[in-house]
Amino acid sequence: MLINYKNTSTERFLRYVQIDTQSDAASTSQPSTKKQKDLSRLLVEELQAMGITDAHLDEFGYVYATIPSNTEKTVPVICFCSHVDTSPDCSGAGVKPIIHKNYQGQDIVLPDDHSQIIKLSEHPDLAHQFGNDIITASGTTLLGADNKAGVAEIMDAAYHLVNNPEIKHGTIKILFTPDEEIGRGTAAVDLEKLGADFGYTIDGETLGSLEDETFSADGVKISIQGVSQHPGFAKGRMESALKIAAEIVANLPKETLSPETTEGKEGFIHPVGISGMVENATVEFIIRDFSEEKLHQHEAVLKEIMDKVLINYPNSIAIFEVFEQYRNMKEVLDKTPQVTAYAFEAIERSGINAKQMSIRGGTDGSRLSFMGLPCPNIFAGEHAFHGKHEWVSVQDMEKATETIIHLCEIWEENF
Repeated sequence: MLINYKNTSTERFLRYVQIDTQSDAASTSQPSTKKQKDLSRLLVEELQAMGITDAHLDEFGYVYATIPSNTEKTVPVICFCSHVDTSPDCSGAGVKPIIHKNYQGQDIVLPDDHSQIIKLSEHPDLAHQFGNDIITASGTTLLGADNKAGVAEIMDAAYHLVNNPEIKHGTIKILFTPDEEIGRGTAAVDLEKLGADFGYTIDGETLGSLEDETFSADGVKISIQGVSQHPGFAKGRMESALKIAAEIVANLPKETLSPETTEGKEGFIHPVGISGMVENATVEFIIRDFSEEKLHQHEAVLKEIMDKVLINYPNSIAIFEVFEQYRNMKEVLDKTPQVTAYAFEAIERSGINAKQMSIRGGTDGSRLSFMGLPCPNIFAGEHAFHGKHEWVSVQDMEKATETIIHLCEIWEENF
């Protein structure tokens, strides 16, 4: 336990989630929505009020701040990072957070929509929350624990470090990013200005989890040019691009290689968008696997499906394009094992059983790692992301804050 630790993460979190910061994949601006800056400006004000004088928001929506070293040792500069945006998948406007104190395993019926029920049988991590205080939204929005729990925890840790100078640490950098939920969280980050040697995203789920491995990810776009004819005179002539697109999707594997039938280290092919008309249509996919070799195998499966469908449409063509999205950060982190090892020790020092895990997804840390900032992911306590059943516990947030502080101490102790 930390001495003189006065938790502020819950109070901060309850305020932060009421600010709508939903990102927008259709937008071409940076950040994708101006409202993300509403929270970022507040964070800058709070950091400056703590005495962190260099805290600022740049034009691209990134918050940078520095807690100066208070040790005579030369310690690598470490960064803590979370994202301010919430998912476009569910409304983040008008969030009304509710604390359900002393949870005892009951179903949690959300008051603004009684059909929205958080059930222990559907959320197994609730079995570890008996006696804890659970925070949810009211039933009409997501909560925003992904990733405002991480934001609140970093802010809480910063507050504690600034107000307890007897805790020795090297230089600590804070980075809050926009647009992580739409895959653009590091699009305009300035790592030279950040000036960190190693980093940690605070954006994980289960208490004690430490994630040093992510999916590798590609996007695929199939652009189809069919043959349009007047439907009254189309026999033997029309080749509908829309129907070709639909056949490609219909021929995807159903028992394997789909998100709804895979788990653990299994990858998938997932259609995420289809649009068009008779003459032209587009199907977009995301391809995921922990192995880059398997990623390319999945893409070959999809290409083979497309080619087989096109055999029955001799006058149509399709273009198959692959776009690299991110790669498994383990490739980078294995070269700097102390980064993960210190995080594991910090979790254990907080009185938690650390669990090294893989992410069936990606984080800003995936891209940051390949940009030169090795960056595993530490638990924030967020659960049931991107929907109305999202929840986090007060006690898990407090343990995440403790972990951050212990991590700062461990880096200082080892140099």
